Amino acid sequence: MTFSIAARCSATGQLGLAVSSSSPAVAARCAHARAGVGAVASQNVTDPRLGPRGLELMALGASARQARDALVASSPGMAHRQLTLVDAKGGTAHWSGAETLGLHAVAESAGAVCAGNLLANAEVPEAMLQAFAKAARDPLGDRLIAALQAGLEAGGEAGPVHSAGLLLVRDVPWPVADLRIDWQEEAPIAALASLWRRYEPQLEDYVTRALDPAAAPGYGVPGEG
Repeated sequence: MTFSIAARCSATGQLGLAVSSSSPAVAARCAHARAGVGAVASQNVTDPRLGPRGLELMALGASARQARDALVASSPGMAHRQLTLVDAKGGTAHWSGAETLGLHAVAESAGAVCAGNLLANAEVPEAMLQAFAKAARDPLGDRLIAALQAGLEAGGEAGPVHSAGLLLVRDVPWPVADLRIDWQEEAPIAALASLWRRYEPQLEDYVTRALDPAAAPGYGVPGEG
């Protein structure tokens, strides 16, 4: 019911995920990231506990693969789970249990891993990975959106998707972007891309407002002055 990408930007050290699904509010349950630590997508028959556990393991020094191995060894129901992980050094890992739904596939490279289940075809994750690599000079958010769009264009899920999300972390202890289309009958990925285009030019302003409000730019809202 889901396809996703988890990745690290080698130029900036930012980490993030983009995800889409036929289910509602996919990013609220499946996308997990921590600045300076890593990113984890927990999907298929989702256990939202796996993301924070994976991040905690990586915060304690585990690589993405070591965290994956520990989760698989210690968590119940892993035959039904699908995971992707990327650590702060760009190491990647993945898991697709024997009971993963429908046609499922994974593609990974240095710093990025894509996975999906109930896919229209097995080439979807590879198409996502290629789009991510092709946009190597773009900001991480743009690259993740491009990967999600490429996955959809390659076939996406076997049925229509209705939700999508983008999560970005970097040098502050909160997500600098946590954008979600929790339910839309048609084109949630296009809606997410539009939301990102609106949000991205203001991203640095929101960070400045948190760190140094006296230096923050104006808000551009009625009544300000």
